[in-house]
Amino acid sequence: MESLVTCHHPRPIEFPLQMPDQAFGASEARIRHRPVSVLWRKIFVFGTSAALTAWTTWEMYGVLGISSLTLLEWALLFIFALNICWVCFAFVNAVVGFCAALAALRAKDCAETPDISGARTAIVFPIYNEEVEHVFATVLATAELLSGAPSQFECFILSDTTDPETALCEEAGFRKLQAKAPPDVAIRYRRRVINAHRKAGNIRDFVTRWGGRYDYMLVYDADSYMSRAAILELVEAMEASPRAGLIQTIPQLVGARTLFARVQQFASALYGPVLGHGIAWWAQKEGNFWGHNAIIRVSALAEAAGLPVIPGRAPLGGSILSHDFVEAALLRRAGWNVEIRADIEGSYEEGPPTLIDHTVRDRRWCQGNMQHMAVLARVKGLSFTNRFHLINGIFSYLASPFWLLFITVGLFLSLQNSFLVPEYFGEGASLFPTWPVIDSERALRLFVVTMAILFAPKLLSLVYGWLNRDWRQKVGLGRTTLGVFSELLISVLMAPILMATQTAAVISVVLGRDSGWSPQARGDGHYTFATIMRQSLFPTLLGIVLTVAAVIISPIYAAWLAPATVGLVLSAPLIWLTSLPSAGGAARRYGGIVTPVELTAPACFEQAVKARSTFAGLQPDRLSALLVDRERQQARADLVDPFWPLQQQEVHTPLATARARSERASSVQEFLSRLSREETMAILNSTNDLHAMSFRFGSLRKPG
Repeated sequence: MESLVTCHHPRPIEFPLQMPDQAFGASEARIRHRPVSVLWRKIFVFGTSAALTAWTTWEMYGVLGISSLTLLEWALLFIFALNICWVCFAFVNAVVGFCAALAALRAKDCAETPDISGARTAIVFPIYNEEVEHVFATVLATAELLSGAPSQFECFILSDTTDPETALCEEAGFRKLQAKAPPDVAIRYRRRVINAHRKAGNIRDFVTRWGGRYDYMLVYDADSYMSRAAILELVEAMEASPRAGLIQTIPQLVGARTLFARVQQFASALYGPVLGHGIAWWAQKEGNFWGHNAIIRVSALAEAAGLPVIPGRAPLGGSILSHDFVEAALLRRAGWNVEIRADIEGSYEEGPPTLIDHTVRDRRWCQGNMQHMAVLARVKGLSFTNRFHLINGIFSYLASPFWLLFITVGLFLSLQNSFLVPEYFGEGASLFPTWPVIDSERALRLFVVTMAILFAPKLLSLVYGWLNRDWRQKVGLGRTTLGVFSELLISVLMAPILMATQTAAVISVVLGRDSGWSPQARGDGHYTFATIMRQSLFPTLLGIVLTVAAVIISPIYAAWLAPATVGLVLSAPLIWLTSLPSAGGAARRYGGIVTPVELTAPACFEQAVKARSTFAGLQPDRLSALLVDRERQQARADLVDPFWPLQQQEVHTPLATARARSERASSVQEFLSRLSREETMAILNSTNDLHAMSFRFGSLRKPG
């Protein structure tokens, strides 16, 4: 096998692994013995959550049940029970996570460091129409960080780009990478010619063609960053645990400038460790995968996690979008451990800059999580814990329409009691009417308890921040406290908007609308007034309707509902304000919304930002020039992947159409003007066709 550190060809010699589709049925699936977890931890977390849910639901029944419950009151009680169970679980997870996080602050790992000199690790960068300047700078910075590491690393760019201009920029950017990269960390590049099954298919193509070259692969997103220490610690952890199939870190957000992004970054830095330690404590070897900033044993993924296509059409059928949850569950089903390591520091990512960008990404995630209902119904042999991960992901989106339904049923109940003539006497004989009354004193007590359960994770995280040396020394007790309450205020205003957008996303999936696939927006997300108004139309109208209905019932009732309606009514100005970098800067200066990582930026992030200037002003080839210049074609030929995954006699329609257009065109300009984006990409991905076309157009004058 060729050397991993001396070959710098864009694509190394293939060393394929078989990655068969996994059988969903238990009789066909390969299910191994699973290591026994500490059962009492799960019993404690789920038992306590269930008990707390039962108590709060009983209290709600007592609020409504002074007399016999009406149909609307039963509906309200049922929806409340569904919603509060998720809140109670989050509370219990935060409590155990708080204790585990405090223990981690005091713990000292004295374990012997394993020898990783023989480990071969690919750091893979799956990209799709991303900004070349942004991503390739991260690749270069990562390679430089790993130069001289006590292990063998390669960076492998797995492009699924379908935009011709971006593809040509990637080729120019890769040439710069080759010139700048350290000699002992090879950087590879492969652009798929047929983008089947999206990101999961992109990774699968890598595994089935080159997976045998590597022991592990560390999966990055286009906006991921990891420190050298974190990468080495992940490899060491895999070497020390032969049954580990996947180890997931908990990335913190970095690089925020807008107010929205800064609030998300603060929450991930302070609340993330508490929630992450909670999941790691009870899930143990049955953790989850979030798609990036995780290391995977390549042989385990190939053996156990080949994803089949869900029968039916998108959005609920077809390729699995949220592949990560399913892959983690299949790895566990095959006997591999999946761990969440909240103690590994130095894992980072960038978040969406605005609520609009967050909503676009959230819509895709919503569709992926809704697909998990079909996975739960079809896949046999999954452990309870992995099924819970899938259910929790589904409910993270269903919770929004359920809360909106709870508010709506409450409004109807109040309207009925205020204006409609109720049927106090049933069809049978009755001496006394059934009065629709509630226990107001008990209702107030339940409201206080519910708010305490809801906000306790943030307060526990605040205490964690006080006790954490980084927060105490870099941010300070006062600024940390101010930051929590500032974040809380903004989150309370934004939460109803997110409830409305997630409800719209769920409705869209139910109606059969496919989200498609688009790259995440980077930068500061400047949007026009018209775009903001269009995006905020549904939340604004919803807020107005709820406010008017509440005022009709009672001004006091409207005041109680205000925390949910004010943010909805003001969604347009809130979306605009939170998208401003100037508002983010003000929040840092006066609101305390700042994190230790921001005050002392990690080297992996700083080096990546600095390296962006290397790729600024790229001058990629133009297709018009390539069509008449065979020397340019030859210079880029090694960057084009010759592998076309077509069946015998199968025709790639865009390429065939482009060939036909070239035969009828009388000039290069006419030919290019008639090509679609898919046809243009097909030509760029076929060196033979591009070369053949150059003979036809070579005699024409090169365009200026």
